[in-house]
Amino acid sequence: MPTSRASAEPPLAISTDVLTKKFSGGQIAVNQVSLRVPVGSVFGFLGPNGSGKTTTIRMLLGLVFATSGDIAVLGEPIPGRGGAALSAVGALVEGPAFHPYLSGQANLRRLDAADLTSSARDSRARVATALERVGLTAAAGKRYRNYSLGMRQRLGIAAALLRPRRLLILDEPTNGLDPQGTREVRHLVAELAADGTTVFVSSHLLSEVEHMCSHVGVMRTGSMVWQGSMRDLGSQQRVRVTVESLDSPLAKSVLADLGLSEITESDGQASAVLGDRPPEQVVAALVAAGVGVRGFSVAKPKLEDIFVQLTGEGFDVSG
Repeated sequence: MPTSRASAEPPLAISTDVLTKKFSGGQIAVNQVSLRVPVGSVFGFLGPNGSGKTTTIRMLLGLVFATSGDIAVLGEPIPGRGGAALSAVGALVEGPAFHPYLSGQANLRRLDAADLTSSARDSRARVATALERVGLTAAAGKRYRNYSLGMRQRLGIAAALLRPRRLLILDEPTNGLDPQGTREVRHLVAELAADGTTVFVSSHLLSEVEHMCSHVGVMRTGSMVWQGSMRDLGSQQRVRVTVESLDSPLAKSVLADLGLSEITESDGQASAVLGDRPPEQVVAALVAAGVGVRGFSVAKPKLEDIFVQLTGEGFDVSG
């Protein structure tokens, strides 16, 4: 499995080794996935619908048993010591479910009362803190059925935050939201990360991952095809330079002498993949060789193009 890792692996909030899930009938939903989510990161778990993201999340939370492989969440094996780890994990999987005729506050009070490890005496304070954290204090008394989609998602996150959490797992948190609701959820995730919570965000929306995440893992048909930091992913980009000149054949020759690859030349223009060369070095070589440079541009491929190369198919690019 292609990965990008530092020589000394950082502390991990989530790790799996050759995690596999086969359903009855032989369907392989998750195939030997080895996942590494650093503590303190916002990790984007990206892939087209049906690529195995939700099944993986269900295994991380102990909701589905793996066919084979190992899982550790916050350093504890799952499901063996799930109770020890999952009490510090908040999760929103496949959308929130609340009583429509109760207020947001009343819904959270019911959920909090169901937690036998929490003190009933402090329930009001916990609920108020969770609502404030997601920006729903003003709508606390409003019935859930009258909440917008963005407010419903935020209430779901508030439910996951009724207790202090070291790890938050969100499955498609902006699914179905309008642009304003999407911005609200993104802002909340950024705030949680700034407070030190590790956030694991599953999504098929490329823009969601690009705007929110420090790290990313890319799934395709049940397999992990790439993972690492967004910075590492950027280094995978094939940057292309284009020279505009009346002497494009000479410009092509200079690009070849510099060792650039995939060189093309047409009337008035020469282009090549930059590789490790600094762009200013290319310009200096062109000028030194007597090329009359009328224009010089550096183009990075869109992140969407990189993911298409990794998965063989496109992603939705906006919420």
